[in-house]
Amino acid sequence: MILDMNKPHKQVKITDPVAANQLINIQLNSVVKTEVAMPGVVTERSRSAGWAYADLKSRLLANSTSATGEKGKKENYLLSSTSVRSLFISCLVGIALLTASCGSSPKESADAQSQSPGSREGGGATPVDVAIARTDLLEKQPEYTGNTTPFRIVSVRSQVEARLLALNLDVGDTVKQGQNVGQLDDAILSTELKQAEAELAALKSEVARATNQVSNARADVERARLEVVQAQADSERQQRLFKAGAIAEQTAQQARTQAKTAAQALRAAQEQVRTEQQAVAAAQGRVLAQQALVAQTKERSSYARLTSPITGIVTEKVTEPGNLLQAGSEVLKIGDFNRVKVVVQVSELELAQIQVGQSVQVRLDAFPDQALIGRVTRISPAADATARLIPVEVVIPNNQGKIGSGLLARVNFENQTQQRVVVPQTAIQKQAGSKNSKGTGETQTNVPQDSSPANTSGIAKAKSQDQSGEVFVVKDTEDKTKVTARAVMLGKRADGRVEILSGLQTGERYVVRSGKPLKEGDTVSLSILSEKQ
Repeated sequence: MILDMNKPHKQVKITDPVAANQLINIQLNSVVKTEVAMPGVVTERSRSAGWAYADLKSRLLANSTSATGEKGKKENYLLSSTSVRSLFISCLVGIALLTASCGSSPKESADAQSQSPGSREGGGATPVDVAIARTDLLEKQPEYTGNTTPFRIVSVRSQVEARLLALNLDVGDTVKQGQNVGQLDDAILSTELKQAEAELAALKSEVARATNQVSNARADVERARLEVVQAQADSERQQRLFKAGAIAEQTAQQARTQAKTAAQALRAAQEQVRTEQQAVAAAQGRVLAQQALVAQTKERSSYARLTSPITGIVTEKVTEPGNLLQAGSEVLKIGDFNRVKVVVQVSELELAQIQVGQSVQVRLDAFPDQALIGRVTRISPAADATARLIPVEVVIPNNQGKIGSGLLARVNFENQTQQRVVVPQTAIQKQAGSKNSKGTGETQTNVPQDSSPANTSGIAKAKSQDQSGEVFVVKDTEDKTKVTARAVMLGKRADGRVEILSGLQTGERYVVRSGKPLKEGDTVSLSILSEKQ
């Protein structure tokens, strides 16, 4: 028993299984033919209905076969199963709904086609994407990354063995050159200084005594000189008296001997003076040595006060007050941030374009809106043998002190080439009158492959056409936005962009792409992708 499609409220009793199978096929095929006859677009729902149809047919045939095997001897074959009947009814309802939806598709498709841009050729504005002409470099130079570091880093170290009593700074503090940053225990240094000064005073007293001895020796020399003069005068007088026979010869000889003795005493006194003068010189030398020792001790005593050797910022605090420091122990690290240094690894292929003193562009991720100009200060003579990379040092001024250490820097070694107006390739179209000219967004370059003399003029003409084109410039006139075709000279091309040598100025608006080919004076409407002035 199955439903009668002409009389849904009645059921038809089928006795022959073959006839039942044929009737099922007729009903299902009639539904499918109705669906195919309806014009429209095949959707997922139609495919799902096809699957449901195939599944239903297979189930019905299976039930028919089963029923035939079990009840082959019976006269009537009835499809009275509740589950099969409900499944069949559900499938028919779904197919009916799908047929209704497919029947409405042609009308909706026609409406959509009637509203397409091609149907508005009569007088509607053409939607276009508009951009603003800007200068730029056609080919971007590669960027090299590195980390910012202070121009120089100086370590504050203890020069003597002592205990650290105080440390006045911490990381991030700014210091001036010569500023006191810490204090060491100077008790031992003060004792050594006092001892050296006492020894110096003793040596100075020794020099004074030696100088006094020199004075005494000089007095003895003067007395001996007078005695020599007196003895020589007495000897001469005794010799005259001896010759006159007034005195004996012995008396004259005694006078001569006394004169010689006085002269010998004078030479001895003079030698003593020289000896005392040497003693004074030696004492003065010891005084000078002791004075140097005192100065050294005073200098060592000054080491108890830690001072900053440069003007900068504390980048690291190595120790804490109370620790015992050895000579050379590190206390602080101070960085000079008046200038910042960046070291980048440059490929050997780019080395020929880099020179010491060259200006470079530097961008910091920490300050994306700030453009910095650095200078190449050093190019390493040694390259990495494996990666073929060469360290290049770039110095950036940091007068305001905003740039710290460890920031990511991007260095661009751009050569000083002139920037021109650069537009997308889709904005260029061939000039009117050229062969195979196309609308905005389509370009052609037809260069003959034959290089024979007969085609020389054709090649030159094709090249000249390749270097010229048209751009539609957007103008606002009488409350309408219209386009004007303008001839431009083209330059280099790269990465889907082309240089404009002449014909388009910076700041002018031009059409990047349009919904249909444009002509002079067409009214256009700006899409949501257009740039605003």
